[in-house]
Amino acid sequence: MDNRQDRILAQVAGNPIMESDLNEAIAGMGQRAQAYNNPQGRAVLLDQLIARRLFLLDAQKNLMEREPAFKEQLKRVKDDMLTQYAIQKAVERVRVTEEETKKFYDENPDQFDAGLTFNASHILVDSEEKAKEIREKIAAGEISFEDAAKKESSCPSRAQGGELGDFGHGQMVPEFEAACEAMEPGELSEPVQTQFGWHVIRLNKKEEGGTVSYAEAKQEIVRALTAEKQQAAYQSRVNQLKLLFPVDKF
Repeated sequence: MDNRQDRILAQVAGNPIMESDLNEAIAGMGQRAQAYNNPQGRAVLLDQLIARRLFLLDAQKNLMEREPAFKEQLKRVKDDMLTQYAIQKAVERVRVTEEETKKFYDENPDQFDAGLTFNASHILVDSEEKAKEIREKIAAGEISFEDAAKKESSCPSRAQGGELGDFGHGQMVPEFEAACEAMEPGELSEPVQTQFGWHVIRLNKKEEGGTVSYAEAKQEIVRALTAEKQQAAYQSRVNQLKLLFPVDKF
């Protein structure tokens, strides 16, 4: 925020709490920020900032920072921050080159094969007998799959007639995925048991997912190689430090 537009929201013993202070607090809340970035939420957060300021003033007035217990806490916090800073310094020069990224992609084709992708609908019930009964009614044309899902399924997908959308390898429990892999589009499964209950599955579509392109995979490869290099740099520095500072395990 432009400081010229900043405004005082409260004062505690003459010490101002600015709108920028409140905005900074909200920005630091991550996913919870949205819940507070409204008039009611901002009012609650302002009260919290006021309370924190009151505790700070009380601590300063009563010289709590001189208490041994606080000094010990402060030392632990400082040591931890210094340790994290030293680790950061040990790995900050790690870089992954374009050549390394492309080489990894070319040498690991299996990792970038998308395999089969599916589109399926299902009906989830709590017993095999119920699943068989529903399947028989659908197969006989007594009820549509969608209506049966809306009436009988315990899965939230019931609202969409059991539609689960597209998914690939590893996105469903193994028993469910195996059933889909064994089916042909339009086919209705026999009851399939998983940890969630009994499913009647209709496979809507099955196709080869093809190969993930280098452009699509590049960002993930960079993350993986960076993590690998950082771990190696970390361990290398640990080994160097052991030569400087003897370590004895008991």
